[in-house]
Amino acid sequence: MTQFAKAFDGVRLAYEIVGAGDETVMLVHGFGSSRFQNWRDTGWYDTLTGAGYRVVAMDCRGHGESDKPHTTPGYGHDEMANDVLAVLSDAGIGTAHLMGYSMGGFIAIHVLMKHPERVRSLSIGGVGASYLDSPANSRDRVADPKVRAEIADAMLAEDPATVANATARAFRIFAGQPGKDRLALAACMRAPTKNLPREVLAGSTRRVLVVCGENDDLTGGPGPLAAAFADGCAVTVPRRDHMTAVGDKIYKQAVLEFLRGKLAS
Repeated sequence: MTQFAKAFDGVRLAYEIVGAGDETVMLVHGFGSSRFQNWRDTGWYDTLTGAGYRVVAMDCRGHGESDKPHTTPGYGHDEMANDVLAVLSDAGIGTAHLMGYSMGGFIAIHVLMKHPERVRSLSIGGVGASYLDSPANSRDRVADPKVRAEIADAMLAEDPATVANATARAFRIFAGQPGKDRLALAACMRAPTKNLPREVLAGSTRRVLVVCGENDDLTGGPGPLAAAFADGCAVTVPRRDHMTAVGDKIYKQAVLEFLRGKLAS
């Protein structure tokens, strides 16, 4: 059943609670997705509740059943990290295992580093080496402001075929699915990002898992980002890319082992 928390600026944030385990896993989805598309429909609800966890899954602002402002203020990662805390507080949950994919991973890192007392562990999917660096062989690093501007512009294109940049075109096609608000997504993508440097990440006191698809050329491999944390471990999902890794059984098994403390750095 959908519930609503209120963000710092009055935006309504949709979320739901599934399962009744003693420990909670908080799920934060990727850009252009929703709690249903990213987590429920890929089997994560069943995987986590079947393993005995309670799931809290939210729709980020601009997505799913949450409010969808068409102006950029509020879409920064710091503000959206506060949205995660608002949902946890509304649900009456003090601490949770936090799990984010792609944009949700960026947001989750901010939650961990700004409010570690609310995070038992962090699992990041679809965010890797390009969070830290821009390798010469990286095709369109999504953390790059230029690439983000191209994607935001693509959201406004009526015909995806008119978008020249392949990465921006793929995002536009994804955003064109029924029920998605391209104006809100453009505002979200135009918000400034603030990736945290290695020296800040190294101060983390929580266990961190980083998972990326082997063929995810948007993120790079998971190893360098995992190594930036004081207690990080990395898993690569064979033959998967940014869009196909999220529901993979290897990803799911890695998270379950990590949550149980059986996956070490």
